[in-house]
Amino acid sequence: MTATIEAAYRIESPRVIAAAARIVRDVGIAEEIAQDALVAALEQWPESGVPDKPGAWLTATARRRAIDLVRRKETYARKLAEVGRSLEDTTPPPDPPDPENIDDDLLRLIFTACHPVLPTASRTALTLRLLGGLTTAEIARALLAAEPAVAQRIVRAKRALATAGVGFEVPYGEDRAARLSSVLEVIYLIFNEGYTATAGDDVVRPALCEDALRLARVLAALMPGEPEVHGLAALLEFQASRIPARTGPDGAPVLLADQNRTRWNRPLMRRGADALARAGGGGPYALQAAIAACHARAARYEDTDWAMIATLYGRLLTLTGSPVVALNRAVAVSMAEGPAAGLALVDALREEPALKDYHLLPSVRGDLLARLGRDAEASEEFRRAASLTHNERERELLLERSAR
Repeated sequence: MTATIEAAYRIESPRVIAAAARIVRDVGIAEEIAQDALVAALEQWPESGVPDKPGAWLTATARRRAIDLVRRKETYARKLAEVGRSLEDTTPPPDPPDPENIDDDLLRLIFTACHPVLPTASRTALTLRLLGGLTTAEIARALLAAEPAVAQRIVRAKRALATAGVGFEVPYGEDRAARLSSVLEVIYLIFNEGYTATAGDDVVRPALCEDALRLARVLAALMPGEPEVHGLAALLEFQASRIPARTGPDGAPVLLADQNRTRWNRPLMRRGADALARAGGGGPYALQAAIAACHARAARYEDTDWAMIATLYGRLLTLTGSPVVALNRAVAVSMAEGPAAGLALVDALREEPALKDYHLLPSVRGDLLARLGRDAEASEEFRRAASLTHNERERELLLERSAR
């Protein structure tokens, strides 16, 4: 029974926290109230049975406790007036609250957890906690960080939001684009940390990818009129579809050219195509999704439309000016026009400060040199790339390529 209750809470906790936060206007207090609702469920459900609608029960319990808390504050009348509730409105409804209100609250929680006032690392940890339903220990394992450090990061994030007086609201007007960009960035970073682990012994951490993909889907459902939200969702669907083929039986990384494409997840690819159609194709995430779609459409590596991918990377580079995008474009150009053309573009990036310690720069250069038959130079580049990566599996692969 306890496992069932905890599973139900994990699924419903973002909406429970969001409903409480709408009343108390503080995500830290709202999370404590949601935990109180969980304790109440652990006490009552073993005797009364799990309700038909556990989410509605947890939300109603949290709302009632939130209102009781506000009552005890000296300014309770003003607070209650802000949320339009009377002092007597404390009885939990027999049916779930209005789904539209719950969705609005969840959207507010997403924008609050990803507020730009917080450092990126804090936004990531707080989002995984409040919206991913992960415990502090799980977040620490996922991010390969010490649990006390993650706990402090989350505490400081909650305190910073309260100190800055961040409103529990969905931004509108000019502020909306910047705030939405922050939300998309956090979800993208969470997915990437799972898709290509920056450190540790695993190449892929699928649980992080699943959390990010679920958040992207939720956001797309809550904001159907935002093209870039669908662009991000499309990108993550396409990327997630490749995860089963990205590692071998021993956990070693498998390069794109060597992947067994029959192992790519077709339903996820179809979802990606549907989301891309809704994205319109103009923003950075939509362009990256369009590139991923080119790979998805190729039954074999040899069938890849590299010319189109190079064109899409060119558009993305114009939009972002990112050196990493420039490096990716160089790879696409090398496939479309030959390794010499790609190497010229890569060499132009060797003095780029942002790529100074980026292991994929020497890795890409090593690959191009190998294709040109310049084996000694290629071996040296692969060794340099191995010295820069913090992922053990990736280091093994690069050293193996150096030896070959």
